[in-house]
Amino acid sequence: MLKVGVLGAGHLGKIHLKLLNQSSKYDLIGFYDPFTENAQKVADEFGYKLFSSVTDLINSVDVIDIVTPTLSHFNCAKEAILAGKHVFIEKPITNTLEEAEALRTLVSKHHVKGQVGHVERFNPAFTAVEKIIDNPMFIECHRLAEFNPRGTDVPVVLDLMIHDIDIILSVVKSKVKNIHASGVSVISDTPDIANARIEFENGCVANLTASRISLKNMRKTRFFQKDAYISVDFFEKKSEIVKMKDVPENPDEFAMILQNAEGVKKQIYFENPTVESNNAILDELETFADAINNDTTPIVTLSHGTDALRVAYQIIACF
Repeated sequence: MLKVGVLGAGHLGKIHLKLLNQSSKYDLIGFYDPFTENAQKVADEFGYKLFSSVTDLINSVDVIDIVTPTLSHFNCAKEAILAGKHVFIEKPITNTLEEAEALRTLVSKHHVKGQVGHVERFNPAFTAVEKIIDNPMFIECHRLAEFNPRGTDVPVVLDLMIHDIDIILSVVKSKVKNIHASGVSVISDTPDIANARIEFENGCVANLTASRISLKNMRKTRFFQKDAYISVDFFEKKSEIVKMKDVPENPDEFAMILQNAEGVKKQIYFENPTVESNNAILDELETFADAINNDTTPIVTLSHGTDALRVAYQIIACF
C-alpha cells in the first residue's frame, strides 16, 4: 500500500480523506491544513492524524494529495516533488501557466508521477462511450450550476468550464487553431457566465457554455461525428448514442428512415450504453495508485492539466 497524505481539509479535502481511508490501495497517514480550528475539528471527528506542517507530512508519505486553494498548488507540489514524492493535484493544476509548465518539468526531472483531478474523465457516463467517440467534428457543452459562494474567487472558466475543456482536448486529436469567447460578471468580481468557441486545425468546432448563476444544474455534452451523435449527461450519469447506417434490404416496419435530397436513405439506431455506478473521485485516486505501482502513465497527466489551463486562459483573455 502506498502511504498517502492530504494537504487541505476543506469540503473536497474531507471527501478525499474519507475515500483514501477506505481505499485498499492507500494507507492514509494523515493530513495538514493551516486553518487550525477546522483542522483540529476534522482530526477529532474522524480520527485522522493531523500534522504540524506541510514538510512533516511530505516526509512521512509516498504520495501527496493536494486539495488546497489553487494559489497554493504550485508551492505544495514543488516541495513534494523535490522530496521525491508523487503528487495528485486537484484541478486546475496551478494558478498560472508558468507554474504548470514548471511542475511538468520537475516531475520528469525527479522521476515521480503526477496526476490532475479532472474528475469528469472518470464519470461513468463518459467512460461508457469514450471509445466510441471517434473524430468528432462538432461538440456542444453546457455546464450550468446553481449559485454557490465557494469557488467565486476565480472566473467560471477555471471553476467549471475547465472540466469540459479537458474532456474536449482528450477526444479531439488536433491542435487548437482559434478561440472566441465572451464572459459576464453578474454577482462576482470575475465572470459568472461564459461562452467559448474553440476551433481546431482539423476543422472540429467546440461550443462551450458555463454558468454558476443558473436556476438548475446541468452538465451535458454532445459529440457529433460522421454517422453518429453521442450525448453524455455528466449530471444524471446517462449516455445515448444515435447512429445512422445504410438502410437494409428489408427494414423493420417501425424503423426510422431518413432520406436526403440526393435520395440516399439512412436508418437511425438508438443505443443506451450500460453506465456502471462508480465513485469517480475514488477511481481517479486509485488509478493513480495503479500508475505508480505499475510504472505506467497516469490517465490525466500534468501535461493534460497544463493544456487545459492554457486553453482556459486563452478563453479568459478574450473577455
